[in-house]
Amino acid sequence: MTINQIDRLQSISRINGADTAVQQNNSVQAGTFGSIFQSAIDYVKETDSAKNEAEYLLATGQLDNPAELTIAATKAQIAVELMVQLRNRALDSYNELKNIAT
Repeated sequence: MTINQIDRLQSISRINGADTAVQQNNSVQAGTFGSIFQSAIDYVKETDSAKNEAEYLLATGQLDNPAELTIAATKAQIAVELMVQLRNRALDSYNELKNIAT
């Protein structure tokens, strides 16, 4: 059994891998976190749109497999949780830096 990653999350991991390489060179790109966070926001929008479309199709009787709605809703929920965790990590890092500076 093979588990495939969601396409959008693969692009986040590629960005994250590029970030690791940059840190190894002791230089940090300014927009790396911003691009990761923007990717997370875009993915939340995409998954929410897919969930809404699946709900509409189910309500109108056009959806043959009701499990597709459950899958779409789960993807949307996981995308939101990922974005919240990214935000929490960013706030924790900011607060830690703020505490170091004072």
